[in-house]
Amino acid sequence: MTVFRRGLLTGRVVTLAGGPPPGIGDALVALGACVLELDPGLDEDAAREWADRENGVSALVYDAEPGFAEGGQAALGESLERAWVAARGVATGALIPAGAGKVVLIAPPADAGRFAAAARAAFENLARTLSVEWARYGLTAVAIAPGAATSDAEVAELVCFLVSPAGEYFTGCLFELGAV
Repeated sequence: MTVFRRGLLTGRVVTLAGGPPPGIGDALVALGACVLELDPGLDEDAAREWADRENGVSALVYDAEPGFAEGGQAALGESLERAWVAARGVATGALIPAGAGKVVLIAPPADAGRFAAAARAAFENLARTLSVEWARYGLTAVAIAPGAATSDAEVAELVCFLVSPAGEYFTGCLFELGAV
């Protein structure tokens, strides 16, 4: 990842949840971010308490693919529930009190099963809704929709951009990568 300057994310504390694709944490650390992992099994209160204990959390990156699994209807509901629990817990525990922050939601890839399109639309809708509802607290929210051939490195690069100072200008957006 040579397109970003070293130290770009120095001082940023990024929470990863849901089991992000390999390489995202390493890419963030390489640019100077401190990376924390949120246990995907936490309920909302536990997630809020966890975020409240951590100092300086500036972003949450939630990846839906591991929770989406085979992509059935139950997986659709489960992945959205987990995303909401993580987003609300980290936002109310750390981001809202700080008066700023970013929520990045990574939807399942386009070829992740019968309900992949529904999941992608739901994550876009969640990002748009959060961007409106939490704007008064200085929070922004975006969604990433990887294509079937999108590499983990491409997702990692976009995540790094979105949690950087330049990414603060984007909210309520869906970033589609590759062919859908």
